Amino acid sequence: MTYRCEGRIPELRGERVILRPLNRSDAEAMFACWSDPEVRRYSDLPDMPSAAEAGEMIGILNDLSLTEDGMRWGIEAENGWLIGSCGLNWWQLEGAYRGEIGCELARSYWGQGYMREAVALLMAYAYAVIGLNRLEALTDSRNMRAGRLFQSLGFRLEGTLKQYRHTDSGFVDADMYALLRHEWETLKG
Repeated sequence: MTYRCEGRIPELRGERVILRPLNRSDAEAMFACWSDPEVRRYSDLPDMPSAAEAGEMIGILNDLSLTEDGMRWGIEAENGWLIGSCGLNWWQLEGAYRGEIGCELARSYWGQGYMREAVALLMAYAYAVIGLNRLEALTDSRNMRAGRLFQSLGFRLEGTLKQYRHTDSGFVDADMYALLRHEWETLKG
């Protein structure tokens, strides 16, 4: 049976983070994250001049679950603050059963394991509940931090897609990381 979220984004709880649906009241917090030049450096986020645009982006991301195209969570830290987001930018629920992970985290939380925990929760849900067989992550080849994150979760670098994305600085390469369900099951024991 094919997974259907029908617009419902479940809450997922970890030790230090909660993945929860984003809502329009999160616009200020996500604006702070999404408009930070260091957070944006390797992303393909659209320009975000104000919290109003962040609110619109939250609406677009939530619509992915309504159209059965993907799902996005807000990442809430143990202090109750929203510190970023992660999710499946898209998924293919028939045939290849795969999805692409996207994520971003407020700079003050970098290097503390929050994103690793958040993506691990997302992975467990994607494999065990949605039924995906393959998860992918496309990262800007210059973003060593993202590469280390996905490798620490068991993903393997499958290759580099030359001039795959266009950014404000021109065309950039993207590294393709992937992890199959049976590999994930072996890693988690």
